[in-house]
Amino acid sequence: MVGLNKNILRTILIISYIMIVALIISGISALFSYLNTGADRSTMLHTDIQKVEQYAPKLIWEPLNKEGRPMDTENLNALQNDYLDAWYVKQVAYKTNKTAGIKDYYTDSARENLYAFIELNKAENTTIEATTLNHNPTLEFFSEDGQLAVITDRNVVEYKRVFKAEKLVLETTETSTYKMVFLLEDGFWRIRHLVKESSNPFEAKTAKIETDNLIIKGINYYPKATPWNMFGDAFAKDTIANDFKVIKEAGLNSVRIFVQYDDFGKADVDPKKLEKLKQTLDAAEEQNLKVVLTLFDFYGDYSVMNWTLNQRHAETIVSTFKDHNAIIAWDIKNEPNLDFESRGKDMVIAWLDNMIDLVKSVDTQHPVTIGWSNTQSATILNDKVDIVSFHYYEDLNELDAAVKKIRKNIPDKPLVLQEFGLSSYSGFWKPLGSSEEDQANYHKKIQEIIASNKLQFMSWTLYDFVDVPKDVVGLRPWRRNTQKRFGFINENGMKKEAFKYIK
Repeated sequence: MVGLNKNILRTILIISYIMIVALIISGISALFSYLNTGADRSTMLHTDIQKVEQYAPKLIWEPLNKEGRPMDTENLNALQNDYLDAWYVKQVAYKTNKTAGIKDYYTDSARENLYAFIELNKAENTTIEATTLNHNPTLEFFSEDGQLAVITDRNVVEYKRVFKAEKLVLETTETSTYKMVFLLEDGFWRIRHLVKESSNPFEAKTAKIETDNLIIKGINYYPKATPWNMFGDAFAKDTIANDFKVIKEAGLNSVRIFVQYDDFGKADVDPKKLEKLKQTLDAAEEQNLKVVLTLFDFYGDYSVMNWTLNQRHAETIVSTFKDHNAIIAWDIKNEPNLDFESRGKDMVIAWLDNMIDLVKSVDTQHPVTIGWSNTQSATILNDKVDIVSFHYYEDLNELDAAVKKIRKNIPDKPLVLQEFGLSSYSGFWKPLGSSEEDQANYHKKIQEIIASNKLQFMSWTLYDFVDVPKDVVGLRPWRRNTQKRFGFINENGMKKEAFKYIK
């Protein structure tokens, strides 16, 4: 037995020794490999820059009719990637007054001016938030040795906000022309020379959209079982088609539906989500219903550095469906004024302003609106939108006067009461809530106000919901239970008394 135990111990020691030696050899091998392998492009310079996730302005190359050596697609893509990265790191540097990343995209001589400008801003407590939204580069020259390229970038749309001691002192959008010389160093295209040749105030070119024949008598829509998650795994066209049939038979002509930025894939829009949206629009068209499509629902980051990503998202959706017969209008954002305090009113309005320009540049046929949460905000950007939309959940006795005030300020555009309703919840969590009879009386009265003011309308909402996600209204049960009972039809599919006043 003693001999057996010694043999077992000896075996364990030998195996342990072999494993230790193997680990040492593996570590030495990995170190040797690292020291003798060229640095990975993604880890050696260009720290944490991923344009797909960080920066994606619209860029259209002019035809490659230039002097010198022909440029192939691979070289052109590399030049474009490094060029956009150069813009991005410069904008980050101007915002933070730090020079990280500058040396990766600018040669020694080009860096000097950038470093000096950053030091000056730092000394004067000045920062700049900026982005470019459009680029139209022309390749003017590509050297025979493939080491030098010259580009002229025309009609570069730049948005800037300049802060002095954290106070906004200048906001501007410009259209500029730049000329740049690039050198290929260490496998990267770096800017050696950059000159702004011209700059003018930006003027959006948008055609007037006809709204004289616009008639919206509709309802906000989510499926009963999947509110705020309409395009998720439980998506079912048959359910939506049946609901649209109910809406049409109720005498309504339109629905308002919502696209969430994160859910649809942010800048890189998910094709599967687009297909579900197409099926929804098809279902609406089958019932001869029109659709107000709300973009950017539940999105709240208006920072300038994200604008290009936001615009690629909107551009994809609008360009995909602008010719669909069901579309009647684009709603840029649901209740953006609720973000004024947390995100800054000026910032939110600037984001909306530029997003309207983007949508109108893609679709010149359909009107654009913004779903303001109250009547007080309805006049904001009224010169840019084609339809003025507002929501109302306040005292009905004050609605008539509020509408007349809006009409006085904006006499020439359609007014849409885009959300309104009353919950029929009254229970443990809200014992003094409203009954189904109260709800019916509310809709009867508000339809009278709508008729007397010749408003267009979209009520909230078709169904009582089985559940409401916590991230929509929070954890408080009195809020969640109240939100479940705004429908004209209860969760068992029975029409409530208010259904008589759905239009």
